Amino acid sequence: MTPVDPHKVEFTGENSFLRLKTAKDGPDTTTCSHWRSFFSPAGAGTTLFVQSDVTDGKVEIYSDNPEFTRWAQSLEAGMRSQFSNTDDHIMPANFSRSGDYRTSYSEIVEHDGGRIELTWSDIGDPFFIRFEPGNEITGDWGVYSNLIPAWDCTLDVSGRKATGSVYGEDLAGHASSISCLAWGESWLQGTR
Repeated sequence: MTPVDPHKVEFTGENSFLRLKTAKDGPDTTTCSHWRSFFSPAGAGTTLFVQSDVTDGKVEIYSDNPEFTRWAQSLEAGMRSQFSNTDDHIMPANFSRSGDYRTSYSEIVEHDGGRIELTWSDIGDPFFIRFEPGNEITGDWGVYSNLIPAWDCTLDVSGRKATGSVYGEDLAGHASSISCLAWGESWLQGTR
């Protein structure tokens, strides 16, 4: 067995997610997907997809590279289909981060309409997931990622705080959270 994976790397970066619910078995009241690309067919860039009670249930998309955002929507189609509509407007934004993943970490999005802050706190131990291409979860895509679960998360959209809490979730037999930092993530497909 060779240590070199035979598949073509299409994306390397981050895809952290933040979900909130008002009840463990209830629907998400907030779903956020934050992408930071270091390498992709559309180059580097950062994107936030958000749907929440503080967006009045509407999907909002923020980006500093719209071409990367449109490419990421093809991946979102298989995970969070509400973010896959390529007719949705993309709002230009600037991105920054603050904090420390060992205590409390935030992603900050500033745009003409205001400021968005996603915060992950009460952070657990990281674990690595690996899905080879051709699996039941990510289909033709292979995904390798370092997930860092968080047990207390907030979303603030221009001073409006999202309702809901973080709950536990089983991920392929491993206890996790519905909200995780996902760093060191790579998506692979086909062969080199």
